[in-house]
Amino acid sequence: MIFYSLEPFGNEADLLGHAITSATVANVNRGKGQKAFEPRDFMPIFEKQEQSENDQLMIAEMFTIALGGKDLRGE
Repeated sequence: MIFYSLEPFGNEADLLGHAITSATVANVNRGKGQKAFEPRDFMPIFEKQEQSENDQLMIAEMFTIALGGKDLRGE
């Protein structure tokens, strides 16, 4: 635990490296007067989110349409 506090490793450390790179690229290409991006703006959030039944149905409809399917519920 002491080593980890000095030299973080694992998935979070890898993602932080990518977030720093992404923030750098975004800042180089941002417009004048635009607020600077920070690495935390590019860190993924892995919190479990509850989905309602309607949310799940909407996601299924989007996948069906994206894959060229038809909604057969009304038939």
